[in-house]
Formats: sequence, structure tokens, C-alpha cells
Amino acid sequence: MKSLKVNRILSVLICVVSFASSSVGQTSSNSATDQKKPNIIFILADDLGYGDVSAYNEHSKIQTKNIDRLASKGVKFTDAHTSSAVCTPTRYGILTGRYNWRSTLKQHVLYGYSKPLISDDRITIGSFLQEQGYKTAGIGKWHLGWDWDNIEAGDTLVNFSNKIKNGPTTRGFDYWYGFSGSLDMAPYVWVENDQPTMVPSKYTQNTGQQIWRKGLTSDDFVHEQALPEITQKTVQFINENAKGDQPFFVYMPLPAPHTPILPTLEFQGKSGLENPYGDFVLMVDWVVGEVMNALEEQGIADNTILIFTSDNGCSNQADFEQLATKGHDPSYVFRGHKADIFEGGHRVPFIVRWPEKVKPETSNQLVCTTDFFATVADILKSKVEDHYAEDSYSFTAALGLASSQAQRESIVHHSIDGSFAYRKGDYKAIFTAGSGGWSFPKPNDEAIKSLPPFQLYNLASDIGEENNLQAEQAALLEQYRLELAKIVSDGRSTSGAPQKNDGPATWPQLSWMTGN
Repeated sequence: MKSLKVNRILSVLICVVSFASSSVGQTSSNSATDQKKPNIIFILADDLGYGDVSAYNEHSKIQTKNIDRLASKGVKFTDAHTSSAVCTPTRYGILTGRYNWRSTLKQHVLYGYSKPLISDDRITIGSFLQEQGYKTAGIGKWHLGWDWDNIEAGDTLVNFSNKIKNGPTTRGFDYWYGFSGSLDMAPYVWVENDQPTMVPSKYTQNTGQQIWRKGLTSDDFVHEQALPEITQKTVQFINENAKGDQPFFVYMPLPAPHTPILPTLEFQGKSGLENPYGDFVLMVDWVVGEVMNALEEQGIADNTILIFTSDNGCSNQADFEQLATKGHDPSYVFRGHKADIFEGGHRVPFIVRWPEKVKPETSNQLVCTTDFFATVADILKSKVEDHYAEDSYSFTAALGLASSQAQRESIVHHSIDGSFAYRKGDYKAIFTAGSGGWSFPKPNDEAIKSLPPFQLYNLASDIGEENNLQAEQAALLEQYRLELAKIVSDGRSTSGAPQKNDGPATWPQLSWMTGN
């Protein structure tokens, strides 16, 4: 009896200890899960129009099933904008959280041999996340300049056997795989981390919608395979880092559907638009699907923030006239296209999915691509200091998450020729007479001479920007001019200590600040 009683006591103790151990382990596991920082992936399409995504355009003739699936599971922003209507400036704004025109680049874009635009002391979203314990990777199109190794100082000849300097690995990325400019800008050479993967030995070029400029090309660089190569490298990175304890950030700037418009064989003719642009958009959609599939297969989709957007509106190289014969408009209901100050130049699809925390929703919150920085910092409960991310507002509240940060109420737009526009509420003031870009009336068009110097539109009633109210609403136009002038001169649009813009204190595109 005594032995049986002792055995029973021992059994109970064993059960209690086992339960306690199990409970502690479970609590620890749940706590670790709750505290694990989310992975972050930012997919940036190149020249994809708002109307090219079927989730955004009820009349779209291109069915983007994967992007639509992403939108159905996340927050779809309908009033999101790039900081510029062209490539390089928008990329600068995404990575720095700062308006592009505060940099030394006041208009246009960089090229394949350009020097670095992001200064070496500038904190980027990549370097910020490194400080937060993230492993960071950039895979795709850089287009922000770096230093090739010149054979002689000042010589344009490059020694491709040597490493580049002041590239992505010095601007916040632990790993980089990609190329220097757009897919139509020489040199056509892959660079992994800082090392060109092969010395180019030939010159290539192409014309039409498949255009790329003549330039040095390495044997392992095949234009048609650039998008699949970037996708494969990104999926590989996800697979290799999915099970690690360290959260990761992937910046995935695609070279498509920008020229050269080169859908691979399996996508040719799939859009039914008799235009390779539509097929190339479907290929971009496939890329998004591949990334989503990789996250799901690795079991990390729930705690991964996946963002998809475009760097500006659709380019006229897509052939708008031909697409119109098929009933498709890449700019949807908006005026203009890539390069323009009009909505078609900078209003873009913007989708954020985070299944573990964010419920599906459609939001009309005003958003700029510069806001990625502050939003990430807000989610991670980390402070953004005065001297960086000067034009970044958190849109965390628009994701349905708790936030004490101020939301964006106004935005500055910028075109390829450096023209400015200022949006606040329903009204948008444009401080140039024409498009500031590639659509009519172009900056040097004869028609510009007969137009008012400024434009003012009520986007709530005139989304097509057809009825210029500058004469009827002169007081509002003046108010907006003064507000924009302050944003420019303060070196920031967020609250905080004034900062300095890079380059000259004034430049030609700021003539509107005088009120003349």
C-alpha cells in the first residue's frame, strides 16, 4: 500500500512537471511568434499603369489574377502616388523617405554609367532595417548610380573585372543582384554584390517596342531572361532565409513592363491585345504570383508584409492608341501618362498584404511611395529621427493598426522636367502651364504660350483634370503656392527641425515661388 501510494504521488508529480514544462514551452513559443518581426518584401514594377491592374480597372482587358489575389487579401490603396513621374527619382524617394527633388537630381533620370545619387551619409530604409536586425537584399534594377572602376581617372572606359563602389551594398543591402540602370540602358552586365559576374565582350541593341540602346553586353546577360532571372534569385533568397531566426527585407525593383517590352515565349499573345505590352504585364503578374507562392510554400506568408506598386504611370511606349482599339487604357480615367505632372503620370496601384495583422480593405488614404519608410518604422515601434525620412508619413492607421503618427494630408508631385504640383484635399495646383512631361501640351509646345502659367483642378468633380479653376480660385491657388514654398524651403514636409536640400538653394523649376 505504501509503495502504491508513493508511486501515485510520483506519477502526479511527473504529470505536473510535464504539464508545466509543456506550458512553459508553449508560452515561450507563442511569445516568440508574437514578438517576431515581420519579413518585408517590396515589389516595384517599372512603368505599370494604374489601369493595367484588373483589380483597379473594371474595364481592364488585362486580367492580372495574381495581383488581384494580393489585393483581395490586403489593403488596396486607390489614392497612392509616386514621388516622381519617372524612374530614378521615385526609387530615391522609396529608399530614403525623402522627396527626390531635394537631392542633386532636379529633373530627368540617371543612366547606366551615372554616379551615385544617394549620398554615403544618407540613411536608407535598408540601413535602417539593418539596425533593426534585418537581413536585407536588393534584387533587380538599381538605377540610382554607382561607381564603376574606370581604367583611367576621368575615362569612360570601365574595368569590368574589378568591383564597383558606392553601390547597393553601401546603401543598406547585405546582398545585391541586378544591373545598374534600366533594361534599355547600357552596360548590360549583372552585378552580384559588388562584382560584375562577367566582363562584357559584345555590343547589342534593338528597336521598336523591344528597344534597348546600343551598349556593352556580357554573354550571361540576356534581355529576355532578365525578369525570370530576378524572380529566380528572389525566390531563392526567400527559400534560403525563410526558416532563420533573422527577419528579412527584400527590395525587388523589376525592369518590367518598361522597355524593352520582351515577354517570354509562354506569355506571348496571352493578353489577347495583339500588343506585347499586355503580355509583358501578365509576366509581371506572374512574378508576383511566384513570390506569393514561395512565401506560402515556406509557411511564412502570414507574417510577411508584401507590398506591390509601380514607380510611375505607364509609358507611351506601350502604344496607347493601339491599346485603345482593344478597349484598354493603362491610365484608367486619369489624364496623361509616365513623365507627366497629371494624375496618369504618378497615381499608381499600391497594395499591402500582411495576413497576420491586416484585414482586407480598400482605402482612399492619400499615400506617397516615400511613406514606406515611416510606415515600417511605425510598425516596428522605432523612432524616425529629424535628419532622415523627411517626407515620409506612416500609413499604419490606414492598415487598421494602432498608430499615434500623423497621416499624410498633402503631397508634392514632380514631373520629368522638374515641374511641381501640390495636392491637398480635393484640389491639386500645378505650377506649370502644360504636362511637364511627354503628353500634350509638352513643355516646349507652341500651345504653352497661350495657356495660363498655373493650373488648379478639383479632383473630386474633375478627375480628368479638364477644367482649370486657376482664375476662379485664385486665393486657393495662392494658398497652395505658399504652402508648397514652405515645404521646399523647410527641407521637409513632416514635423521637425528644418533640414537642407541638396544642391543649389534655388533652381529654375522654382520660379513659381516668387508668385510670378
